Amino acid sequence: MAKEGAQRAEETEQMIEKESGKEAAEGSGTGSLRAGDTKEMRAVVLSAFGGLNKLRVSKKAMPEPQEGELKIRVKACGLNFIDLMVRQGNIDNPPKTPLVPGFECSGIVEALGDSVKGFEIGDRVMAFVNYNAWAEVVCTPVEFVYKIPDDMSFSEAAAFPMNFVTAYMMLFEVANLREGMSVLVHSAGGGVGQAVAQLCSTIPNVTVFGTASSFKHEAIKDSVTHLFDRNADYVQEVKRISTDGVDIVLDCLCGENTGKGLSLLKPLGTYILYGSSNMVTGETKSFFSFAKSWWQVEKVNPIKLYEENKVIAGFSLLNLLFKQNRSGLVKGVMDKLLNLYNSKKIKPVVDSLWALEEVKEAMQRIHDRGNIGKLILDVEKAPTPLVS
Repeated sequence: MAKEGAQRAEETEQMIEKESGKEAAEGSGTGSLRAGDTKEMRAVVLSAFGGLNKLRVSKKAMPEPQEGELKIRVKACGLNFIDLMVRQGNIDNPPKTPLVPGFECSGIVEALGDSVKGFEIGDRVMAFVNYNAWAEVVCTPVEFVYKIPDDMSFSEAAAFPMNFVTAYMMLFEVANLREGMSVLVHSAGGGVGQAVAQLCSTIPNVTVFGTASSFKHEAIKDSVTHLFDRNADYVQEVKRISTDGVDIVLDCLCGENTGKGLSLLKPLGTYILYGSSNMVTGETKSFFSFAKSWWQVEKVNPIKLYEENKVIAGFSLLNLLFKQNRSGLVKGVMDKLLNLYNSKKIKPVVDSLWALEEVKEAMQRIHDRGNIGKLILDVEKAPTPLVS
């Protein structure tokens, strides 16, 4: 096993050296392919929906930009909980397999499609991608691409778009967060949870209640006002501190937490569902777990909402971008977020870096809720050799 790991690491290092040499040869900055350039790339491929064994790193044909697209030499990719659900096929209308997962990345602009303006070859960028992000090269429409600040690393940039745009839009576009309000956020140690905590700190006197696994508490205790164990009776703990409840509930768990969240809302409060991680209870999709989770969902009664002056909402950034054509709205949010970053008011939290070949281990870490902040697939990182 040790020999196999060392051999895999050596092969990866050779490939990285080859890519580095090619990038140096392309330093003159034309977007066209030269004679001898490779037309293949490494990518993480999901062969079928299911467990971790359905993932592998394979060679694929390198894409070229179509009109309105940028070709990006990827340096880092973000790994999100939605990627676990995609792997299991636990989403609405999943695409056909085999497919390359991943929805966000950072890298360097390598070529421009026709009619692309505002970018140049060599620009450092981060981007949303409608699948296919976990690869050495991606092509994506220009409206989903943003320039990286000079002092932001590629790993930070890959940790930025999904988490901070989601957090910002839920807090400010949907729930209208203002001074003196209170927020309950689940999975406070995760990428979105940490983004929520940072954004709340930009508004005076906002109280943040967070739930997280107990082993994370020491690391994240300073990022929220009140922190509870994810397995504890957080409803009673919140009401003990704030008898009226909270103004905003951000729920990425679903299941029984829906009813608990609604019960904690103050009048004119907003509950936002933006995920359903309780439905991912094993390595593969479980119809029993799925049914159990939905059975526990509070049955929403519109008359009750009317009588109690409560708001219930849902948020999906990927649907907003790729199905509902709101890239302009998201661009405005990104501009605000980058201003906050440049003002040193927010900063993405990176949990760890993983080679493409280590995607299975990285996914398992998310499944185990072991991460604090964002897991990143580092395209240039050699896999850690296995030991006996």
